[in-house]
Amino acid sequence: MLSNDLGIDLGTANVLIYLKGKGIVLNEPSVVALNTNTGKVLAVGEEARMMVGRTPGDIVAIRPLKDGVIADFDTTEAMLTHFIKKLNVSGGFFGKKPRILICCPTSITTVEQNAIREAAMKAGGGHVFLEEEPKVAAVGAGMDIFQPYGNMVIDIGGGTTDVAVLSMGDVVTSASIKYAGNTFDQDIFEHVKKHHRLLIGEHTAERIKIEIGTVLQDGRHEEIDVRGRDSVNGLPKTITLTSEEVQLALKESIEHIVQCAKGVLEKTPPELSADIIDRGIMLAGGGSLIHGLDQLLTEQLHVPVFIAEDALNCVAKGTAVLLENIDKVGKGKKLVEI
Repeated sequence: MLSNDLGIDLGTANVLIYLKGKGIVLNEPSVVALNTNTGKVLAVGEEARMMVGRTPGDIVAIRPLKDGVIADFDTTEAMLTHFIKKLNVSGGFFGKKPRILICCPTSITTVEQNAIREAAMKAGGGHVFLEEEPKVAAVGAGMDIFQPYGNMVIDIGGGTTDVAVLSMGDVVTSASIKYAGNTFDQDIFEHVKKHHRLLIGEHTAERIKIEIGTVLQDGRHEEIDVRGRDSVNGLPKTITLTSEEVQLALKESIEHIVQCAKGVLEKTPPELSADIIDRGIMLAGGGSLIHGLDQLLTEQLHVPVFIAEDALNCVAKGTAVLLENIDKVGKGKKLVEI
């Protein structure tokens, strides 16, 4: 019989939901379309994402999560409620309130933690657990963090990059910065605007990042035609963008991630540092998939860096493992229940 335990990766860019015994059952953008006159929710998830940049004046498509935390409580609650009801229609819950494990960045405040818990409870959750995102990502990437060995993970999501060293099932040292996948998109947007006088949309910036993006100098030599609006005369315009330009656009944000990782390594106890040299560093999250990042970090940190097998779904998969062991993991750990 299926359980109704849910693991939720409540990301700035996407929401992934794992249903115990069934796997990942939902993967949709963290976007809600609202009517500004009535406050009514018109669409959620992929349907709402398609409206970004294409809506009339009285309809706004917003992301209720910013930098990994709730920026708009009511809209986040509406989004979670929609997704949970959507699963219920497919026969997920058997009429019982689900236990929910939600991942959050290492740096969020108690107030922000409470906001996440409250949103999950109001959306239909029974017991709600919170767990630190890099810990869940490490578990989802296949790292055995419950042994007395040092494991290091860099989880680059949409809103935050979380870096952590773990041992004995807990975080030893960590840091979280607001430079991640969405920042990369914004960097590309700003570069195109400044150097080509072209205004592009969110989807276009993301497509450029995926199709020709790189963080390595001379890492890729590809081009892409980009369409948008001329910022001077307002007319449609097409330009050709190169991988070299994208690398320059991303350079500053990538340097912040490198420095964050170095900072965590500098605070790591020597014995655990030795383990990390042997085991390497694991990259997780959608932002880690940008071309050349593993190679750049290997060069900068002098430690082998690997990309997780299913980097995009590591956090959701990690919730699955922790849900299976919720009673054991919750004892004496930072797992918070309400």
